[in-house]
Amino acid sequence: MTLRFYNTLSRRLEEFEPLEPGKVLIYGCGPTIYDYPHIGNFRTFIAFDLLHRFLEWSGFEVRFVTNMTDVDDKTIKGALGKGITIREYTEPFGEAFLEEARALGIRPMDLYPKATDYVDAMVEFVRRLEEKGLAYQAEDGSVYYSIAAFPEYGRLSRVDPEAVRPGARVSMDEYAKEDVRDFALWKAAKPEDEEAGAAWDSPWGRGRPGWHLECSVMSIAELGETLDIHLGGEDLIFPHHEDEIAQSEGATGKTFVRYWLHIKHLLLEGQKMSKSIGNTVSVGELITRGYDPAAIRHQLLSAQYRRELNFTLEGLEGSSRAVQRLLDFEARLSECPVADEASEHGTSETRTPETRIPETRIPELAKAGLDRFREGMNDDLNSAEALGALFVFVNEVNAELDRVGSPIRRSDRDAGVEALASMDEVLGLLELAREARSVDDTTEEWIEEQIRLRKEARKARDFAAADAIRDTLADRGVVLEDSAEGTRWKVVK
Repeated sequence: MTLRFYNTLSRRLEEFEPLEPGKVLIYGCGPTIYDYPHIGNFRTFIAFDLLHRFLEWSGFEVRFVTNMTDVDDKTIKGALGKGITIREYTEPFGEAFLEEARALGIRPMDLYPKATDYVDAMVEFVRRLEEKGLAYQAEDGSVYYSIAAFPEYGRLSRVDPEAVRPGARVSMDEYAKEDVRDFALWKAAKPEDEEAGAAWDSPWGRGRPGWHLECSVMSIAELGETLDIHLGGEDLIFPHHEDEIAQSEGATGKTFVRYWLHIKHLLLEGQKMSKSIGNTVSVGELITRGYDPAAIRHQLLSAQYRRELNFTLEGLEGSSRAVQRLLDFEARLSECPVADEASEHGTSETRTPETRIPETRIPELAKAGLDRFREGMNDDLNSAEALGALFVFVNEVNAELDRVGSPIRRSDRDAGVEALASMDEVLGLLELAREARSVDDTTEEWIEEQIRLRKEARKARDFAAADAIRDTLADRGVVLEDSAEGTRWKVVK
């Protein structure tokens, strides 16, 4: 199956072909940095990361830009409440977003532009629209986009512009206030804008850019006039993305975006999250409470991005177990005794069962697993199918190792290791999990000393002392595994 995306613009699955073969230009609507991000925000950004990783895994050269909105009504209100400028107010929230993105294994984007750094370009963009007859200045000095002058308005959202109240004027950025016909491109400055450092000079007087304008200008400035893919939450289809199309195509005369992908909202314990009712939770809060970042990432990947996902603490426990299964499988494969085929004694006719290395189906299982994984991801980034393919591969290889015992051929072992690493390059779970379970040198020395003391206690048949040491380690999240080769330990979450 070739790579296909569900394009919101056409309402159907379409084969993906970038404008320039081998290269993909992507813009994702990032956070408005007026508060700390919550887990619902990160469902969107994990979807961004999944697309980023899979396209690179598939051999594409990707340029990915995600903005940070640092000037709008919410950031201005927050800055005024603190008695500081919007730059001072938004900076900590931008840093928190990047820190929590790193904590969840989200690869850095090529650029995180901030709206306040592009105001001059926004002024020029509005002037361009005005010259084309698509924008007009109101009495208060604000500049509005005339939807009536853009007949194709509504293609993305299927909104009928004739059904929207004509002539209404709205300067607020709140979603509930933007279901009107014309929207603000440039907003005349108010005293509170000046106080918060959110006003700039323009041909129309002091003011600030409209929220919709910001994304059009930043994306075109950094990626060009036609983007391959534009991403965002489903709540942005109207009016934000609809308005982006109108002003971008109105200014350039070119197709703005070829594929529009939208991510469905996340539920938390069965309810839609809302800061107004206080049922949000942040990534940092979950990690502080002891939840594994890899488990958080796993649960966010457990449903395809267009499907509803109910994020629950019970689900996190299941995700923790799933991640541990992957770690255990990785350890089993990497530590499996191997022998090079060249080390076998004699010819194929003279080898005995004692000198013959058993052949396994691992290379065959690895290829089949990768094929299933790729097929799931090619089907509109179906992460649920991809995860299913990964765990089928884990189960099949574990069964094969149980069947043949050890040692096995080095090439067989390597085929399994490489397939696991390849799939995880897209899913991004194992490195996160290893980091969360790593210990410093002092702790490692303490663990090894406890294992030595336990061994001595068992040798002296003081099983109560040995069990007490095991329990002490378990309380610290350290699990012991005894075998004929000795005692292994691992940290579990």
